[in-house]
Amino acid sequence: MQRFLPIVLIALMLALVAVVRPAAAQDLAATLSGLTDADPKPAIAALSQSDDDKAKAVLAALAAGNLYIRISDNAVVIGEKDGEMIVVTNAATGDVEDMLKPEELQAIAVPDDARSLLGAASTDTQSGPVDFATAIEGLKADSFADKAKAIAALTALGDARAVPAFQALAAGRLFTRKSDGALVIGAASGNDVALSNAATGEPLGIVAPGEIDPLFVNNNLRNVLREAVGRLGLGSSDPAVRRSAAAALLESPAPEAVALLREAFEKEQNAGVKSVMALSLAATDLSDPDKSKRILAIQTLSGAAELRVRSLLQARLSQETDAEVKAALVKAFDKMQTKITLYSYAENFIQGISLGSVLLLAAVGLAITFGVMGVINMAHGEMIMLGAYSAYVTQEIFRALLPPGWIGAYLLAALPVAFLVAAIVGVAIERGIIRFLYGRPLETMLATWGVSLCLQQAVRSIFGATNKEVANPGWMTGAIEVAGGLAVTWNRVYIIIFCFAVLGLIALILKRTSFGLHMRAVTQNRQMAAVMGIPTARVDAMTFALGSGIAGMAGVALSQIGNVSPNLGTIYIVDSFLVVVFGGVGSLMGTLVGALTLGVVNKILEPVAGAVLGKVVVLVCIILFIQKRPRGLFAAKGRSADA
Repeated sequence: MQRFLPIVLIALMLALVAVVRPAAAQDLAATLSGLTDADPKPAIAALSQSDDDKAKAVLAALAAGNLYIRISDNAVVIGEKDGEMIVVTNAATGDVEDMLKPEELQAIAVPDDARSLLGAASTDTQSGPVDFATAIEGLKADSFADKAKAIAALTALGDARAVPAFQALAAGRLFTRKSDGALVIGAASGNDVALSNAATGEPLGIVAPGEIDPLFVNNNLRNVLREAVGRLGLGSSDPAVRRSAAAALLESPAPEAVALLREAFEKEQNAGVKSVMALSLAATDLSDPDKSKRILAIQTLSGAAELRVRSLLQARLSQETDAEVKAALVKAFDKMQTKITLYSYAENFIQGISLGSVLLLAAVGLAITFGVMGVINMAHGEMIMLGAYSAYVTQEIFRALLPPGWIGAYLLAALPVAFLVAAIVGVAIERGIIRFLYGRPLETMLATWGVSLCLQQAVRSIFGATNKEVANPGWMTGAIEVAGGLAVTWNRVYIIIFCFAVLGLIALILKRTSFGLHMRAVTQNRQMAAVMGIPTARVDAMTFALGSGIAGMAGVALSQIGNVSPNLGTIYIVDSFLVVVFGGVGSLMGTLVGALTLGVVNKILEPVAGAVLGKVVVLVCIILFIQKRPRGLFAAKGRSADA
């Protein structure tokens, strides 16, 4: 009997817990039902005396007007707006259950004689600190309502240090660190996340995504955060922050934020910031009762070329009743639409130049090997891939072995690494396979195609088949705003500059070095060059190494505008051959003109015909052009070319 006594005691304890817990839940549910009675004061008093966190949450929701009866089952629920829907939390259990439409809920109203009791009960839980470091911890709250209170408290402090935290929270980049619960801001750093302290901005190193938990917001909170960023940023000493703050207040700011914006507008000295402030103020005047103010606001907004401003004018056009104002809206809308169209053409042209620079980097090495050696190298794309993976490996080495502050320099180190890796592999291919197949172009093409498949599989075996992300250094992030919504990213600008620098360096090598002289001699007449004592075999190997190394550097550039994968080279190999054939085999000028032309034409055709059909159109046009000019735009001249 004694042997079974512990088992009996444990069973009794479990039964007691099972009885007490439902009883507690039933007691809270019974108290909640009293909130709908004619006299809810006893229920409010009972909730205020309870130490249960769920009871405190109910009181806070009741005070804020967020406590409802769910019509389908008469359950008392806490509702938090998320756009046009309401997130429903069961008040008795604390569980988030559903998202409902407002008509599916009935708000619980509090009589006037019970509001004083509700206010006294709720103020006991509102005695939070007012210092910044502690107030920002409120952003870690579980409920959207508590997050809104924390945002309001930080905004009331007027401390601009809250702006980065607000922006990170709205963008989904605010986290809590699992190890110590610290509030941190995260930024993508390859496959990991670079952290900084949300309160101080101090860098905290790089961690794996699994070591942090994200903080979530709904659409209403995003609007609150945007307005808070605007209010706090208006007083910043940094013009860029003030400009961003003014832009954040473009859509439906609160009246007090409008007053702050008008005050800041009067004091602003920076012309660029002041123009953005003027747009935001004009947006608030669109609904002004004064007809003249509305027309003046429309004239101010018509000078912009942003999609957000166009949406504001379009929304106002559907609401406006005055004929004169409506005519001004139509005129402004048409003017803005024309500007946006022109800017889109300019953006396509800039993107075409950027794509052309990428094609130039990918094709210039191919132009050298094809022009000097006459080899159709189907493995050229894999040299690009090896360069991209060299950038990835260099990045990981910097992260593992060097301080976090040095990570921005990995790209500069990756360029010579990628050149050497691709050049060494290129020499191995030329010495091991291609030199035995000179004069047999079809066999060379098949052999190099087989090499490309082997290289792709080798990379898959080493790095895996999944994409690898190579992060942009800090000095390559961001964009240059040219006008309106037209912006050029820094990584594209640097790639354009880099490709022209590489092209200039190649031209210098070809025109001013003995190696370049030998390469040109072999290109023009291989037999005569050999008779003159030029080691044609060594020139072939060095030429292949140079072309492959340039392709490797192209891979480093491509890693900055996309993910790195084993089939990266196959994306660009066909376009590279098109550039070489279209521009003229062996001609650097032809490669430059051909790459930029194909890049711009592709980007212009994409919005009209789509990416795939656009490429088909370009291919057909090049085929027709080659029928007319078989040697390309810049054909080689002289007796050697005619031969």
